[in-house]
Amino acid sequence: MKIQVVLIVFLSMVWLVRCEHLILGDANKKTLIHHTVAQYHAIPFTKRVKEVFFSSPDQRVINSILVYDNLHSLASATVTAGGVGYTYVNIRMKSERGKGLDYDIGIYS
Repeated sequence: MKIQVVLIVFLSMVWLVRCEHLILGDANKKTLIHHTVAQYHAIPFTKRVKEVFFSSPDQRVINSILVYDNLHSLASATVTAGGVGYTYVNIRMKSERGKGLDYDIGIYS
């Protein structure tokens, strides 16, 4: 059963990485434990990369992660470490070439 859940989460991540938003887990009736906004201004001919690190100070397990692209661009967001089922997460966001970043990040327990 645990392997099936891990496989479903992994396949969801692979599918959602190319979308505008990254949604992992289910945020219904969950408690928001961290919220932040990640923004970078555009620089011509370059891709902007920003990483957001979160570690729960009271060791609460993460149940869902919502990374919403406010610009509706072709930027990508990926979880590089931790995530759902862990007490920490590293999120990497990369913009289109010559575009900025504007992400709204919510982490739920």
